[in-house]
Amino acid sequence: MMDKNIGIIGLGYWGKNLVRNFAQIGVLYGLCDINEAQLKNFSDQYDVSLATTNSSDLINDKSVKAVVIATPAVTHYTLVKEALEAGKDVFVEKPLALHVDEATELKQLADQKQCVLMVDHILLYHPALKKLKELIEDGALGDLRYIYSNRLNIGLLRREENILWSFAPHDISLILHLTAQRPLSVEAFGEAYLQPAVFDTTLMNLTFDHKLKAHIYVSWLHPFKEQKLVVIGSKNMAVFNDMEKDNKLMLYPHKVDWVDEVPVANRAQGEAVAFDVKEPLREACLHFCDCIKTRRRPLTDGDEAINVLSVIAQAQESVQRNIQHV
Repeated sequence: MMDKNIGIIGLGYWGKNLVRNFAQIGVLYGLCDINEAQLKNFSDQYDVSLATTNSSDLINDKSVKAVVIATPAVTHYTLVKEALEAGKDVFVEKPLALHVDEATELKQLADQKQCVLMVDHILLYHPALKKLKELIEDGALGDLRYIYSNRLNIGLLRREENILWSFAPHDISLILHLTAQRPLSVEAFGEAYLQPAVFDTTLMNLTFDHKLKAHIYVSWLHPFKEQKLVVIGSKNMAVFNDMEKDNKLMLYPHKVDWVDEVPVANRAQGEAVAFDVKEPLREACLHFCDCIKTRRRPLTDGDEAINVLSVIAQAQESVQRNIQHV
């Protein structure tokens, strides 16, 4: 029987999913949200021991051993710091902070306090993408040559953060994980159409070692929702399409033959790859609970978050530089 010792701050768009999962796991103790009606609705539904509109009340409650933060990104640094200083383990929505130096400070504080610090880069907990990582490590795709990722939608517009900070962390985290590399260079292009200095769409180009390249296209001004990752290897090509109900992960054993010194594409039938069907967020929440219990470092810890933020910061500088040169 697990102890009910987790408090959640933020009951909005993503917070409600975290509440559901931690409640079902059996570890939910308290809730916090500035919206009193929202707070009452959730506290009545989940019968928690603590419901407050003051985040400090939750963080400083002695029964709370770990704090889950699902508030706007601009508040992450302050709330994570307060929780770590109080000696609490922390699970925070991406991004960890809006500046690399702030994220570095939080990581060092977590180490100093010997606290678990986990960022919800949820794609690393997706069973299909865990399977893709295994295929890459086992050599099924051969040498990685090219990766691209599209995360597109209409809506979910932000004012306090641009599309790079809102959408791209997921794809950056995943690509760094799959390649087991940090990029040698980052270049990005984009534009702000709705609000000054808030990019609505960006295209990021990453260059890695061994001629491996990747690009990430993110936009919240797109006619339909698309979440797709394509990985091109020397032996096989893989496609992860999260919008598909079935067969989310496909393997394409296409070949290129040389006929009379001319390259000819030899197309092959795509093959669905089997994987355990589990909710990625549930897997992330269970991983956090396990890290609390065992005191091991999460897969998406402070160091991993800093690597992601470093790429975003480089991309943002590049976008701004390229806009100025137009």
